[in-house]
Amino acid sequence: MQPVTDLAPKASIWFERQGSYLLGDQESRLLSAIDQVGSIKEAAKSVGISYRTAWARLQEMERALGHPVVRSRAGGPGGGSTALTDETRRLLQLYREVCARSVADVEREFQTALQAPH
Repeated sequence: MQPVTDLAPKASIWFERQGSYLLGDQESRLLSAIDQVGSIKEAAKSVGISYRTAWARLQEMERALGHPVVRSRAGGPGGGSTALTDETRRLLQLYREVCARSVADVEREFQTALQAPH
């Protein structure tokens, strides 16, 4: 067998709740962007999805979790803002940790498989 030095392992991680999709890479990027910019509209734009899609995903997550995912303050002279709830921050951190560990595990297993005699 010819060496396959140009291969790289990839894996996709997502969370489900009671068998239904809850959170994956796109939602993680959206939540992170909301946390950074304080706006669903600007966060959606920065991750390349429509505001409508972002809002729908947030509502689906809220239904699945049974609690709010974000807290919003209406606009005024200083403008409105949106922030993640503490529960959402913990969920996002858990997702990030699981992804980081999974990537490390997949890479280690890939290297082990490459070394194994075939």
